[in-house]
Amino acid sequence: MSIVRPELVLASASPRRRELLSQMGVVFSVQPVDIDESRRGTETAAQMVQRLALEKASVVARQARDAVAVLAADTIVTQNDQVFGKPQGRQQAQAMWRQLAATKHQVLTAVALIYQDSELQRLVSTEVSFGPISTAQMARYWDTGEPGDKAGGYAIQGLASAWVTGIEGSYSNVVGLPLFEVNDLLRTVGHQWL
Repeated sequence: MSIVRPELVLASASPRRRELLSQMGVVFSVQPVDIDESRRGTETAAQMVQRLALEKASVVARQARDAVAVLAADTIVTQNDQVFGKPQGRQQAQAMWRQLAATKHQVLTAVALIYQDSELQRLVSTEVSFGPISTAQMARYWDTGEPGDKAGGYAIQGLASAWVTGIEGSYSNVVGLPLFEVNDLLRTVGHQWL
């Protein structure tokens, strides 16, 4: 039995997700989605990230033709179920980093794939440990411009890698797309690489 290989659409504006998917050899188009990413009521961090990934995929899928598979993801940084989103400014970023310094936190990414009547999801958690971070380091990092559009206010693949003392789980998940799980999802629509 051969698998139908529909056109694949990535419902994301993230250049990191595009890079990661491209490095897997996947051919896809991009359709960014703008949704309300606020946390709802009593939902847990895991429930929130799963809902957001599915909402992003659903928005694009509703606009797409039947022969299109839509892949979406959402990544958050969390510690004790507190969610650290994209910082709105220097002070908020520094407040986040003070909480994350010399402790462990989790990076959760939910990935959703919609094709025809099928909705598939994966949730991946990676534990990241930071060492101590001085106020001077925080100021220099903010001034680079790198942390402004990142969950938790940092890019593990960038300058903030100097803060990381350990990682347990998927590195690509922390960058924004857990490649093993994505490859497994893409297998269902004939787009897996290996």
